[in-house]
Amino acid sequence: MKKFLATGLAAALIFSGSVEAAKNLVIREQGSFMAGGTVVTAPGNYNVINDPRDLSGNTLHGDSAYVFYQIPAKAKKYPLIFLHGYGSTGKVWETAPDGREGFQNIFLRKGFGVYIVDQPRRGRAGRPTVATNFSAQPDEQLWYYNFRIGEYPGYYDNVQVPRDAESSRQFFQQMVPSYPTEQKIIVDAMTEIMDKSGGGILVTHSAGGGPGWETAIRSDKVKAVISLEPGTFPFPEGEVPPVEETTSPFPAAGQAFPMEDFLKITKIPVVVYFGDNIPSGDKPVANWGFDNWRTRLNLARKWAEVVNKYGGDAEIICLPDIGITGSTHFMMWDLNNAQVADAIEKWIKSKRLS
Repeated sequence: MKKFLATGLAAALIFSGSVEAAKNLVIREQGSFMAGGTVVTAPGNYNVINDPRDLSGNTLHGDSAYVFYQIPAKAKKYPLIFLHGYGSTGKVWETAPDGREGFQNIFLRKGFGVYIVDQPRRGRAGRPTVATNFSAQPDEQLWYYNFRIGEYPGYYDNVQVPRDAESSRQFFQQMVPSYPTEQKIIVDAMTEIMDKSGGGILVTHSAGGGPGWETAIRSDKVKAVISLEPGTFPFPEGEVPPVEETTSPFPAAGQAFPMEDFLKITKIPVVVYFGDNIPSGDKPVANWGFDNWRTRLNLARKWAEVVNKYGGDAEIICLPDIGITGSTHFMMWDLNNAQVADAIEKWIKSKRLS
């Protein structure tokens, strides 16, 4: 099998200041593929002699996911399969807005194979099977606030984000429209990706958390789940907590699954990471960007209690509690992302998954 030698962008090495990042990165195998999806056929019969504008009998292959993968030399036991969240693509795992290495390269250097997913109807998997309309609605300051970066154009004092104009531009430009997509479509694609990977550790972010949990329920190829500030959690039917009062316009609600399905989550180790600037307690706070994550952290802790009650292995880790401070919702890109990656690697080793 051919070897591919990559040194990375010079800018990434300069920004990282890391001896490890300056080393040549040897990739044993890399490639890409589509997964999942469905086929829609127009009514009528296709005939090559028809007027080209007559699409009778034509097909549309859509709703598939796009995957780019890289396997390093001397790869560890299980690869990491990365699933992004709302308004994102697989770009979120790649180079940080200021040119530093993101989780894709950081974990490659640690010896893990990586699979970077663009979920169906997004990015390089952008062809849907149903039509919709997108509005060009300016909304970036809303997300800046909700991602706990600051009150635009300012920054919260402790956040570990680059503060130059070019990095801010790069951050905003990676956002994409979120095409309405049923969770089942994403889960179907992710299940096939897990099969093609041969088994791996599923890493999700934000709104990718919901389909990530269901993928772990559907596929025995998911050996563990690492979730970064997920939007929701799976509970057994009849045990979903009430939606907590919040000042956020995005209430945090659990998802109900039959007990037989829920128990599959208890068979693998799972960990959830939260960043900084998340209030504690049961009372809403005026800053709805903070309060959005207060309620999700509360929901996470209730979920972990239920998982562990049924014999599972679920852990909630707040990064400030382990000495990693200033992380935003985009902890895979923050200035301290290497520390976060080290903590994740430590957890993986503790579960004997590497």
